[in-house]
Amino acid sequence: MFKGIEHVAIAAKDTDALSKWYCDVLGFTVVYKNARTPATYFVRGAGGSMIEIIPANDASPVVHDEKDVGLRHLAITVDEFDAAYADLKAKNVSFVAAPREASGGVKLVFFTDPEGNLLHLIYRPNPL
Repeated sequence: MFKGIEHVAIAAKDTDALSKWYCDVLGFTVVYKNARTPATYFVRGAGGSMIEIIPANDASPVVHDEKDVGLRHLAITVDEFDAAYADLKAKNVSFVAAPREASGGVKLVFFTDPEGNLLHLIYRPNPL
């Protein structure tokens, strides 16, 4: 009956710029854009997952700690961690901390998109 998560949504101050960033930096593709101003977008990653980028209201963004209650980050999976990390560095992505290795050979690093949303680059040699 329940098949899984189709998409997550990010409320953005600039939906055009943020959708372009996900395409240019992470290789996502715009699969939907409505005719409104500002537009709502759906961008799809290589694995089929999607992010809906919707216009934000005028409220100030809330800054959260990684361990606060609620959703905290989007994890982007890669086949080659070192190459993906180097690619992000070359694109001047803002990293939160240095890359690290976790148990079982898992490699990860946290970074942000231009609107401050927390992303997590992750490589798992053995998928869960």
